[in-house]
Amino acid sequence: MTNEKYIQRCIQLAKNGEGRVYPNPMVGSVIVHKGKIIGEGWHQKAGEAHAEVNAVACVKDKSLLEESTIYVSLEPCSHYGKTPPCSDLIIRHKIPKVVIGTIDPFSEVAGRGIKKLQDAGSEVVVGILEDECYNLNKRFFTYHTKKRPFISLKWAETTDGYLAPIKQIDRAPVWISNTFSKQSVHHQRSIEQAILVGTNTAIHDNPTLTTREWYGNSPLRIIIDRINRIPVDSLIFTDNQPTIVFTNTPLPNTGNVSFIQIKNDNDLLTQLSNYLHQIGMQSLIVEGGQKILMSFIEKGLWDEAYVYKANNVYFKDGIFAPTVEKQVFSCKQIKDNTLSLYKND
Repeated sequence: MTNEKYIQRCIQLAKNGEGRVYPNPMVGSVIVHKGKIIGEGWHQKAGEAHAEVNAVACVKDKSLLEESTIYVSLEPCSHYGKTPPCSDLIIRHKIPKVVIGTIDPFSEVAGRGIKKLQDAGSEVVVGILEDECYNLNKRFFTYHTKKRPFISLKWAETTDGYLAPIKQIDRAPVWISNTFSKQSVHHQRSIEQAILVGTNTAIHDNPTLTTREWYGNSPLRIIIDRINRIPVDSLIFTDNQPTIVFTNTPLPNTGNVSFIQIKNDNDLLTQLSNYLHQIGMQSLIVEGGQKILMSFIEKGLWDEAYVYKANNVYFKDGIFAPTVEKQVFSCKQIKDNTLSLYKND
C-alpha cells in the first residue's frame, strides 16, 4: 500500500492547480527517501515548471535523489514544450525508481516518457490508483482520446420533477436550488472551458453564465439561436465576456460576440463538439434548457450529469426535467437540496 499512499498524495497536490493549468493536465509529484518525503510539487500554472521540477527543487540535499523514489500522478513528459522534458530531469538526477499513476494520452508523450526512463535504467512502475489519476484529468484525457470536449450536463429540478414554469413574468432565472447549490454550480463553471444554453433559456432567464459566486475564470459562452431571436440588450451581449452564437444566419461579429453558421441542423451537436475541439476547449457544461439537454442525452453525447433536486419546492405544472436512464453514481446533500451525479460509461 506504500505506492498507493504516495500516489494519493500526488493527487491531492495536483488538485491545487485546478482551473489554473489549462490546457495542461493537473499533476502532482512526491519524492521519498527511505520512507520519508523529502520533496513535493505540483504543476501550478500553464507555461511554468511541471510537478516533477517543483518536487526536485524542494529537495535540499540533491545527493539523496540517487537513493530515492519519485512518485507522479501522470507519466513524465519526454518532449520539449514551454519547459524541458521532466523525464530528462529524472535521468539527470539519477533517481533510480519512478512510480506513475497513469500514462499520458497526449500524442507527444503517450508512453515515450516511460520508455526513455526505462532505457536510462530507471525502474518504472505504472498504474497505481490509475482510475483516480484518470478521473483527476478526465477533461484532458477525453479531449485527446475522443477528440471532443468532456461534456457535463447540469440542471435543477423541483420536488415534483419540473425544470421550469411554463411562463415567466420577468426575464430572470427562477431559482429552484438553494444558495449553497448555486455556489457549487459556479465553482464547476470555474473549471470548465465552455458553457452552453439555448435560445429559450437566454430569452427567459437572461443569464450571465459567469462565475459570480466563485473565484475563477468564467467559461466561454456558447449559445444556440437558429433565427437570432435573443434580444440585443440581453446580458450575454452587453458585457465583455466572450460569447459564440451558433445560428442559421450569422450576424456581423461585434464586441464580445462572434457568430458561427450552423451547417447542418440535423447534426448540430456534432458540429458544435468538433468546433469546440478545434479551438482547444477541453470541457463543456450544458445548462439548458430541456430540449437541448435531452438532445445531448438522446445522442449519448455526454459524460456526466449533475442534477440538483430541491426537497421542498413544487411547481405542480411546467416544463418537465430531463430524464437519464442511468443509475445514480453518487449522491450528496447540500442543505435542503440533493445533488445526484450520473455517469455515461
